[in-house]
Amino acid sequence: MEPEQSVTQSVEELDRQLARLFCRRMELAARRAREQGEAQPVFASGTPDPELITEAASEDSALEKYYRAFWQTGYQLAAQYQMEVLGRSLVAYQGVEGAFSHIALRKLFPQAGAKSYPTWAAVFDAVQSGEAAYGVLPFENSNAGDVSAVLDLCFAYPELHVCKVYDLPVRQNLLALPGAKLADIRRVVSHPQAIAQSARFLNSLGLASSECLNTAVAAKQVAESEDLTLAAIASAETAELYGLQVLAAGINSDGDNTTRFIVITREKPAGGDRFSLLFTVDHKAGQLARVIQAIGAAGFNMECIKSRPMPGVPFEYYFYVELEGQPGEQASKTLLEALGQICNTLRVLGVYTK
Repeated sequence: MEPEQSVTQSVEELDRQLARLFCRRMELAARRAREQGEAQPVFASGTPDPELITEAASEDSALEKYYRAFWQTGYQLAAQYQMEVLGRSLVAYQGVEGAFSHIALRKLFPQAGAKSYPTWAAVFDAVQSGEAAYGVLPFENSNAGDVSAVLDLCFAYPELHVCKVYDLPVRQNLLALPGAKLADIRRVVSHPQAIAQSARFLNSLGLASSECLNTAVAAKQVAESEDLTLAAIASAETAELYGLQVLAAGINSDGDNTTRFIVITREKPAGGDRFSLLFTVDHKAGQLARVIQAIGAAGFNMECIKSRPMPGVPFEYYFYVELEGQPGEQASKTLLEALGQICNTLRVLGVYTK
């Protein structure tokens, strides 16, 4: 066994080597970004080479999962650095600091600059204009369902793509001013989704509710109100941010409450194990069934299908589906060609790994 001093010296020397290698790797990532004019990590995919995994596991099988995490972190940091080098490190979200969209943004882009916009449409505008490289938006909640307005915006902005999805566990809390008691509360403010998620709790206490743009705006309203009878539904992080106390924790009805966020961008996504489609068909009997049959015949698992009213066309609809598979593979290309013969319009909205 090495003496403690020798172990310390060895670790310090390895740290110096890692620092040099890290700088070299980021330098190469920056060079590739400048040459390509877009974020192009030195390694082509978001997963490590299987041979590297095997090599790491050969040293110690227990290290494999840690190596995967180490590699993935390095990949993400390189991609974020490339965004900064290209002047594309700004990420847009709707609301104010502390909103769940902001929390999701920080999980996905910890090094990026975050800019708040007043509406979801403004986030789409910022990404489309190039003011922001990415936009983070809520898409669906496991309890309250779709955020339909965001799906409608995806349909309305054909130049934008979904490049990532992220599932954020959501724990709703009742927040109030310091000194307030649960018995004091008469009215609650929050985003409609948060109110819906917490309806059982609110009904049990007979509390009236009012809607806000998002949960953080609601918390800010309570913090500025000086009203001990007013409460907000929001995250514990938001309570700390605005100096509020948590009167009741975990008030959402569904214990497994998760909100799925999407990341939109102008760039076409490079790859993933799932893709989503937006399409329209003739308003005739059997047309949607033909689409579903084509997907099944091609061997794809359809994880989700949704319909939404067509803007400006009463009682006609567009459709959204999520499929398992990679759109770059031949089977996917064949499917898209077949659907192109059935659908009036067809667009690959997103490619991502779930």
